[in-house]
Amino acid sequence: MEILSAISYISLFLGVFYILVIIAFIRGWYRLSDYTPALSSKQVRTKVSVIVAARNEEMNIAKTLDDLVAQNYDKNLLEIIFIDDHSTDRTSEIISSYADRGVKLITLNESKPLNSYKKKAIQIAIAQSEGDLIVTTDADCRMGANWLKMIVSFYEEKKYKMISSPVAYHQEQGFFERAQSLEFLYLIGLGASTIGNDKPSTCNGANLAYEKAAFYEVGGFKGIDDLASGDDELLLHKMAAKYTGRIGFLKNDAAVVYTHAKATLADFIQQRKRWASKSTSYKNKAIIVLGVCIWLFNVDIFVNLISGIFVGYYFKVAIVQLLIKMFFEFLFLYDVTKFAKRQSLLVLFPAVSLLHIVYIVYIGIAGNSGKYNWKGRMVK
Repeated sequence: MEILSAISYISLFLGVFYILVIIAFIRGWYRLSDYTPALSSKQVRTKVSVIVAARNEEMNIAKTLDDLVAQNYDKNLLEIIFIDDHSTDRTSEIISSYADRGVKLITLNESKPLNSYKKKAIQIAIAQSEGDLIVTTDADCRMGANWLKMIVSFYEEKKYKMISSPVAYHQEQGFFERAQSLEFLYLIGLGASTIGNDKPSTCNGANLAYEKAAFYEVGGFKGIDDLASGDDELLLHKMAAKYTGRIGFLKNDAAVVYTHAKATLADFIQQRKRWASKSTSYKNKAIIVLGVCIWLFNVDIFVNLISGIFVGYYFKVAIVQLLIKMFFEFLFLYDVTKFAKRQSLLVLFPAVSLLHIVYIVYIGIAGNSGKYNWKGRMVK
């Protein structure tokens, strides 16, 4: 009985903690106001450099290029820079074909092995850029014609040093990709909510903007350049530490950048291992503690479910935990999916919520041990 009581207290503590965390996420999301620009496209005056690191993207890159050159933004204030990261396909050739439309190509020529080619590519591009505001996206992304104008209007009005903007999946095929889309919206909403709470923790480099001067003031990628991932989140943490209250999230659907879910489970696992790998390098230990406690809550549910096969008491505890998890996560996701105009995805929520437990437990271990494949390279 004493063992059962101890288990009950542990599960209760983790459950209450998780409730408070999700309530904090909901609060942070609500603190973010929907943004309506006060400036017209003719009034914005910031010189912008859009930077895209690309590797073996010949199947997607032309659409991204088309969207960027079609931006409703003064061409005299816009610089588009692509960095070809040792592509072995036609990526460089396709980028070069857009030279007459103002697209600049930089070829990364690093002869010695690096653990983070992407950070090196972005760093080189920033050094050669002319813009005062750096905007990064990925070579397989799509964006509307007013995407850049929306970001710059937000920047000029709010005077933020760094701006995180929404990313979403689109054109999903089947349950697996749609499930990823719902889970990804949860992650984007989570990152936005932490900014809303003035405690920035996550963002996505596929839709990120920051002042070039601020990039150099925080030392750029120095101190995090040995990590394969983290050109977005780890830079966010450096910015947040120096510029308290100067990080913003752009809550406007015209600012959304669209990309694709992973087609296979293997690719999905490799991507999430990469994302999780940088977590132990966070300077803000409170974020690490938060992540560990969330992971422990999911571990506790998983262990109780398995133990419930042999002892009914554990199964009852697991059911209570599941109900808590699903209820509060649904409250959070309801508004996030509403913003993204993807509430139809919520029909997948019960299944995704259950699968999410196994995924969190596994990635929490796998993402912080060993190597993973990224763009045909093994990194750690």
